[in-house]
Amino acid sequence: MQTMKAALVAAITAVALTCCLLPSSAEESSGVALVVSIDGAIGPASASYVREALAKAGERRAEVVLLRMNTPGGLNSSMREIIADVLASPVPVIGYVAPSGAHAASAGTYILYATHIAAMAPGTNIGAATPVQIGGPLPGLPSGTPEKDGKDKKDEPKDAMTAKATNDAVAFIRSLAELRNRNADWAEKAVREAATLSANGALEAHAIDLVARDQAELLRQVDGRVAELAGGKTQRLATKDAVVEAIEPGRISRFLAVITDPNVAFILLMVGIYGLIFEFMSPGAVAPGVIGAICLLIGLYALNLLPINYAGLALMLVGLVLLTIEAFNPTVVIGLGGIIAFVLGALMLFRVEAPGYRLSWWVIGITAAVFAGVALVVLGSLRRVRKAPARVGAQAMRGLPAEILDWNGDEGHVFAHGERWRARGAETFKPGDIVEIANVIDLTLLIRRTPAPRGEGGTS
Repeated sequence: MQTMKAALVAAITAVALTCCLLPSSAEESSGVALVVSIDGAIGPASASYVREALAKAGERRAEVVLLRMNTPGGLNSSMREIIADVLASPVPVIGYVAPSGAHAASAGTYILYATHIAAMAPGTNIGAATPVQIGGPLPGLPSGTPEKDGKDKKDEPKDAMTAKATNDAVAFIRSLAELRNRNADWAEKAVREAATLSANGALEAHAIDLVARDQAELLRQVDGRVAELAGGKTQRLATKDAVVEAIEPGRISRFLAVITDPNVAFILLMVGIYGLIFEFMSPGAVAPGVIGAICLLIGLYALNLLPINYAGLALMLVGLVLLTIEAFNPTVVIGLGGIIAFVLGALMLFRVEAPGYRLSWWVIGITAAVFAGVALVVLGSLRRVRKAPARVGAQAMRGLPAEILDWNGDEGHVFAHGERWRARGAETFKPGDIVEIANVIDLTLLIRRTPAPRGEGGTS
């Protein structure tokens, strides 16, 4: 009986301790503020990074996610993916433009408006959210027709596509402003007129909720605020003593950040195409084919994530084909046309002029020069090797001289090409005679007498 009583007391004590410890564990897990940093252009890598971070925050039941931004903007598709993830997040997201000197322009302004609480550090700015024209004129060309008085109507859309993009962007940012109870009129002005605001100006205009010098001050200021989450749920924030923890991008996000750089994707595509060309030109080399296939697949995957112009891609391929033809049939005109088609296609390849997603002129020029040189030099060398006489096998032996070592009837042995060979012939030879190899059958040489040289002008 005493043993049973002791066991019962121990069990009750264990249950009581467990019940006491559970709330504290929950408090520790909920008192975490996870920091996600977006530095640079917003693209597929940024969208993947934010999605992974918000999923991790939901699993860990973090108190808040601090989305720290310093971005010039980026791709519209990636921006919308991030906003959709923020709006559906079960954890409140605090948008914070920092450090001092940072900005959240273009796509960054939309994302800041979508966050549950928007904040900025002193010395930062937001705005300039006008959608970048898609398929616009080439650099240096006039963008519109001037009016009779010599001035453009800057406030009017240049065409229907621009009007559609602008109106869609205005409706989108106004819906975000109404959802978060922020200044919708200034948001529209940021889209239509590319207006910008400093941190204090944004606070006065009610475009953001607060200004904080650093993360610690920000978490103290938002402590006790109520955030409305997806589904109409509300949560009172307890961030005063929250533990700040930074979330680094995962391997997939880092990989996407590298390959979705337009310059990297462009180079991968070129290396892949020429690697396959070299493999087809010289079957069995293996390395060019393997490297080319891998680079081509990665380049195509990157292009699939980026908004590309298929007409530009087709022009690039035409240029490469023309350069390959030039290597086999030199005409200069075909090669020059190939270079022009390649450069024009590269300029047209990406449909957007979003910050961070422009193809570098240096990359285009250097790549065009390198691959033109490769086409003219390497492919030309391969063509000459293919047309050159064979240097191995039976074909290489034909016409070479040989010395008779011994002879009996119609066969014997000769010394040719540094080796002793069995030989056959229709004539009689004696040791020391110099003959010519007519053919090779298996391992036997067919020989004949060396033709006598003809005298110039014939014989009399």
